[in-house]
Amino acid sequence: MAQYYVVGGEYKDTHFRETVGGDEEWYGPVETYDTAREEWAKHSWQFVDSCSVRYRIECIDPDDPPPCTD
Repeated sequence: MAQYYVVGGEYKDTHFRETVGGDEEWYGPVETYDTAREEWAKHSWQFVDSCSVRYRIECIDPDDPPPCTD
């Protein structure tokens, strides 16, 4: 069963590669995309005027692992 997480935070610049605190914030897991979207909206709208804050929804499905990148 897929689990959804809201991931993000404040980044050093608008390339969104490195966070200010060093680690991204993770919220979840939640079981549905709709619930994840509500959580995403809660965090995203708090910082709507900050161009260096970004959140996204990540889906992790243990039954369908990502392809090997080795």
